[in-house]
Amino acid sequence: MLTSILFGLAASSALVIGAIAGSFWDPSKAVTGTLLAFASGALISALAFELFEQAYELGGAARSGLALLAGAAAFVAADSALDRRVTGKSGPGQGEVAAGAVGWALLAAVTLDGVPENLALGVSLADGASLALLVAIFFSNLPESLVGAVAMRREDRDRKMVIGTWLACAVLLALAVVAGRMLAEPLSDEVVSVALGFAGGAVLASLADTLMPQAYEQAGPLTALATAAGFFLSFILAV
Repeated sequence: MLTSILFGLAASSALVIGAIAGSFWDPSKAVTGTLLAFASGALISALAFELFEQAYELGGAARSGLALLAGAAAFVAADSALDRRVTGKSGPGQGEVAAGAVGWALLAAVTLDGVPENLALGVSLADGASLALLVAIFFSNLPESLVGAVAMRREDRDRKMVIGTWLACAVLLALAVVAGRMLAEPLSDEVVSVALGFAGGAVLASLADTLMPQAYEQAGPLTALATAAGFFLSFILAV
């Protein structure tokens, strides 16, 4: 349990660090895009060599594969509902978020991405600490909270309110790690496989739908190099 608390705090601390940095600093799109690309590469490696591999070993191809597809479908449904609520549209060409809603939309998106990721991190702790997944989640949280805090500041929000809001999100996601660890304890290997596969599908969908498109839009050709660097670092931590 202590390990899950420490992992939860470590993974979610990136949200607070990003919020504080974004409250005082306005980074260029190239910087935030590069960070998003690095996070994407790290998540791809952690997903392949930690999260889904474990789901496959515990439950086999059919169970883990169906759970992966279900997780992806659940993320797409939730993300589309969020898009419709914020912009009035969903899917490609959804357009710019209305002024005054950018920071809050990013906060909602981070929560939507972060809950399955952190639950998966907690579940994975049942069979040993996953340092690669922890690093991947940390680097995915950092640029999103940074950009979200910058957007909130541009909407004339007070610094204390911005940092406090992201701190509350960090606490929620840290609790998700602990919850994932507690839920995994009494479960059978087959159920844990479904949980990990479902979370993996949600993470994979968030990569394809959110992180990687934003990274390329902001960083351009640097996206490829940063993604490869993130993948390599996460792979080294996993082996």
